[in-house]
Amino acid sequence: MNPHLLANIACGEDNQKEFSEPSLISLKLDLSVSINTIEVLPKNGVLNLRSFPLLNNIPWVKVLPDLEPKINTECWKFPTPQEGSTDFVNSKLLSDKNSEPDPQELVELVLEKSLTRVKPLKDMFQFKERLMYLLQPPIEEVFIGKEVTLPFKPFPYQIKGIAFLMPRKSALIADEMGLGKTIQVIVSIRLLFRSGLLKNVLIVCPKPLVINWTRELKLWAPDLPVEVICGNTEERKVSWNVSNTPVKLVNYELLTRDVIEGVAGNNFYDLMVIDEAQRIKTKESKTAQAVCSVQRDRSWAMTGTPIENRHDDLIHIFEFVDPGRVPKDTPPKMLASLTSESIIRRTKEEAAPDMPAKIIQDVFLDLTPAQRQAYDLAENEGVVHLNKLGDTATVQHVFELVMRLKQICNFDPRTGASSKAEQLLADMEEVQATNSKAIVFSQWVKPLEELASQLKAYNPLMYHGKIPSQQRQGILDKFKKDPDAHVILMSYGTGSVGLNLQFTNYVFLFDRWWNPAIEDQAINRAHRLGQKSTVFVKRFISQKTIEERIAEVLDAKRKLFADIIDNSGLPSSLGLNEEEIFNLFNCSPRKKIAA
Repeated sequence: MNPHLLANIACGEDNQKEFSEPSLISLKLDLSVSINTIEVLPKNGVLNLRSFPLLNNIPWVKVLPDLEPKINTECWKFPTPQEGSTDFVNSKLLSDKNSEPDPQELVELVLEKSLTRVKPLKDMFQFKERLMYLLQPPIEEVFIGKEVTLPFKPFPYQIKGIAFLMPRKSALIADEMGLGKTIQVIVSIRLLFRSGLLKNVLIVCPKPLVINWTRELKLWAPDLPVEVICGNTEERKVSWNVSNTPVKLVNYELLTRDVIEGVAGNNFYDLMVIDEAQRIKTKESKTAQAVCSVQRDRSWAMTGTPIENRHDDLIHIFEFVDPGRVPKDTPPKMLASLTSESIIRRTKEEAAPDMPAKIIQDVFLDLTPAQRQAYDLAENEGVVHLNKLGDTATVQHVFELVMRLKQICNFDPRTGASSKAEQLLADMEEVQATNSKAIVFSQWVKPLEELASQLKAYNPLMYHGKIPSQQRQGILDKFKKDPDAHVILMSYGTGSVGLNLQFTNYVFLFDRWWNPAIEDQAINRAHRLGQKSTVFVKRFISQKTIEERIAEVLDAKRKLFADIIDNSGLPSSLGLNEEEIFNLFNCSPRKKIAA
């Protein structure tokens, strides 16, 4: 009996249209092509396209003179109704029934090279796998209409990153900081879930970033249930082994502990993602051993610094990404050839044509346990005190409590612990690795002094009100000219106006100012005329604290003013007024007696 190959091609809901776009999500069957052949498919399912002459007449399938089957990955797009509907294409083909349509003419009608296809890998021989990628529309078209809704349109380089990740079981996305590695990974995960290729995912990240991952997942993949593995041992055991939540999120410390103690079980994951992959660059560490021991099908790693000190860093990361591919004694000159198929990296300069001049990211962080204990105690005592004051409470009383709480969000007054400092140290590794420079802003000098001691490896410079005015220009000159001076620590009062630091690419707001206009002035020290690269701004916000409440109020007011005045300016009144300051603690200001 001659075998039959039945290729069901998804073409949308309208069966009458001969040409329409395949659906990445549903793969509905509208058009069936049955091909008879005397060729027998190999047992491994490899399809030799030369065995099917009919495929040679289909313009979007191309047989290449190679030993392995390949599918042409040119970007084919059927015109939109405005440009020419599919009926227009059909009518063009049927306009002269007595003549065969010129395949090249059809190509010119529907080809648009700017789109991004998910390409099958070179070593992907299984026909069912290659067919999946053949049937997919360009990535850009998945985001149009009802298929997948995203909060913002990804940049073109991010779409290419998504197309890179989706077909790969082993991948390292090594874009420089600020280019949106998290977004690319989340959208890829979402699309793979929707196409049925994933059922469960484990994401591992540093503890301070757990809340940020949670927020980003909610924003970019709201249809995916997410569970954060936390709590006591019994609660974590249930999360690991009983819960069937499709996406699980855990920090490195808990993963390491639970693997060593057997709490994490022997579960298998369709995909495991590790953020800040430099955490496993030391192969002998308990963290690296725990991460690599998790059973998984796909392994994706994220880091902006795949090589921090030695080429061994990359070798050890690949122990997770693709175990066994890179021998431990691999010389540096051989690394590229062994890893290039699984690595994608874009620099700020490469991505610049796609990007705006300034990108602002809010980074939400959990307080450390010591900070949380100090914060809750101070807040409870402060609210009790305000309630005792009653009508005699003034805005100054509330303001003093706010300032005390914000300072705890920076550093624990007793132990010096700081989730913000932990995150800043991780970010500064990437700043130094790319020979970039950064500005760190704070309201107070004390946290800047504490940061200076923790950032010694980056030769920090101080610039604040206590610095004599005659010394300040020398500090700025040193920051500009000294290649080893990677960071300058500034107070808002002295660093927000009158300075030109357009050679700086990164700005960190260690704490938030009361008025967004002051923050904008600070950011504009780097984002000025003459800046040739995108400026990346990170605003650190402690979750479930007064900082989060203040940020919500200020962002709402910023949006209101933007809507009213059409972005023509941000007046100083954008800061919090007396009533809004009282409302931070559900209090009301004392009623003023009319004269």
